[in-house]
Amino acid sequence: MFKTLSGRFLFLTIIFVMLAEILIFVPSVARFREDYLLSRLERAQIASLALLADDMIDAELEDELLRNAEVYNVVLRRDEIRQLILSSDMPAPIQQTFDLRDATAFELIMDAMNRLFAPEPEVIRVIGAPVLEAGLLIEVTLWTKDLRAAMIDYGVTILILSAVISAFTASLLFIAVRLILVKPIKGVVGYMQRYSAAPEDARGIIQPSSNVVELREAEEALQTLQTDLRASLRQKERLAQLGGAVAKVSHDLRNILTSAQLFTDRIEMSEDPTVKRMAPKLVNSITRAVHLCEGTLAFGKAEEPAPRLTQVPLAELVDEVAESERLAVGEFDLSLSENVPTGMHVWADSEQLHRVISNLVRNARQAIVAAGQPGEIMVEARETEIDWTITVQDTGPGLPLKAKEHLFQPFQGGMRKGGTGLGLAISQELVRGHGGDLRLAKSDETGTCFEIRLPKGDVAEI
Repeated sequence: MFKTLSGRFLFLTIIFVMLAEILIFVPSVARFREDYLLSRLERAQIASLALLADDMIDAELEDELLRNAEVYNVVLRRDEIRQLILSSDMPAPIQQTFDLRDATAFELIMDAMNRLFAPEPEVIRVIGAPVLEAGLLIEVTLWTKDLRAAMIDYGVTILILSAVISAFTASLLFIAVRLILVKPIKGVVGYMQRYSAAPEDARGIIQPSSNVVELREAEEALQTLQTDLRASLRQKERLAQLGGAVAKVSHDLRNILTSAQLFTDRIEMSEDPTVKRMAPKLVNSITRAVHLCEGTLAFGKAEEPAPRLTQVPLAELVDEVAESERLAVGEFDLSLSENVPTGMHVWADSEQLHRVISNLVRNARQAIVAAGQPGEIMVEARETEIDWTITVQDTGPGLPLKAKEHLFQPFQGGMRKGGTGLGLAISQELVRGHGGDLRLAKSDETGTCFEIRLPKGDVAEI
């Protein structure tokens, strides 16, 4: 029971109510002791009035008056004269004196607790003010045995009443908590379990219905989470199916391209100058396509091949990318320029770096062509003591807002209408595989600039 929320709440409620009752119990017992002593003073004052009315009261009547007042002696001070009005034999000497006329609440509480926890009875003197100002003071002596017994009876009654109140209050709170909190929470948990068992079932998505603000917020948050997760699961399922299809296509395409490589060997033997000039680029393109198919198959296994780091002549690589893109530009008014120091070598995987730069340049070309305005693409590189930085900058229209918000996220960060965003996501993954970083340096109406940073690490300067 104590492992449940309602069970623990019930237990804590009982504890807290009992603690509150104890805080009430102490001053209540002190008040009971004060009232008890005051009542004895009043009885003694009434008994003394009989003697004042008739000085010749016999001893038997005097004893009866003292027994009714439950005291041994009565002293009344009237007009500055202290008179022993009634007296009888005391069982023991007076041990303590208590003046109730100016006692503070703290003193009354301490005296009450001392009396409650003092098992040995004793004779005490009690001083108080007479009722209706019938004198200056009145004092009596009494036996504490009956006082302590009355205090214990009163305390037990208070504790029993407190226990009943605590149990009743805790029961009401227990029922209220179960109805207001526990039951709705169990409903939310039920929806979570149902959704976990069958996330594709839309009936498992919770419909907020609670009137409690906090619980309704929790239900709405769960509804949003379930809706987003369901969409993500559907997307991942479709991506898995698409990945299987792409893997099959890549496998067959790799075989076709391998066959094409065999024909390029014969083309290279041609004596035609144009063929001789274009053949190496065709061979490199087919070889790169084969490697891309192999990489796609590896990506379908959720792993990108680790980069094989070598000294890559960056100027030659960038020139090769620019030459391929110039062929794709055709008659469109678009210029591609390079500003890469001759002889600069970077420590990278040649194929993967070619894919990254080619993807950035291609994206820039497609953005400018789609805008229908003349433009320019510039590829620059610079070197510091700690890294190499390659920038691809264009004069296009800039990235769409959605692309900026979901940059480098597959199927969300597409740079153009109908784009998937896979190119940027894969490019960033490849650059990070080199220990570097690919970031968007700027994008506005004047153009877009991407920056590739490749760290040198422990590699010596080339």
